[in-house]
Amino acid sequence: MSILSKLSFKDQAFKLRENAILDATTAILRDKGFDLMTMDDVASAVGISKPSLYKHFKSKEDLVGEAMIRLIDGAADFLAQLDKNLQPIEILSAMLEWALRVRLEGGMPFLPSTSAHVREMLMRNLKYVGRVLKLNHQLEKLVAKAQKSGDLDASLPSDVILFSYYSRTCDPAVEFLQRYSKLDNEQIIKHMLQVCFAGLGTKQPH
Repeated sequence: MSILSKLSFKDQAFKLRENAILDATTAILRDKGFDLMTMDDVASAVGISKPSLYKHFKSKEDLVGEAMIRLIDGAADFLAQLDKNLQPIEILSAMLEWALRVRLEGGMPFLPSTSAHVREMLMRNLKYVGRVLKLNHQLEKLVAKAQKSGDLDASLPSDVILFSYYSRTCDPAVEFLQRYSKLDNEQIIKHMLQVCFAGLGTKQPH
């Protein structure tokens, strides 16, 4: 039984509207960024009044924080549902594939990587920080296991691998490929995974 089905009709309607607000927020953030986005933009996109919007979120900061928390929760849920028998490198690959697919479908604004103000705002959001730290810890363990098994280079500091891995989720090449190449989304994902885990060349430079 889903969470929604356990709620009253009124609560279900409230939750569905909240999800619509977060969907609209994500789309506007992707197109305009945090600084240019207004609460009026969001209310207009959802088709509700601004006072109705404030019943859900008291500020733009709260709204954006919740949109980013929903994104992190989506990643954590996907990770939890993966087959536990997969090798660590396979799980890391599946997680990146998920992130790239969400991004190509317009569901992932890369706010922390584009604005110091937004990073500071999110770091004050304890709910967001807690979610990020938990997911980061899980991915750190996967990287360490993949290094131990020889699937990732053990000579590299794990932080170098982990942050390079994160950077692939916000690589501008994805947008350029989607906009200007003849590749479809599945091909883009396939090639970006290859670049991440196998590199660009057949031999490493000396």
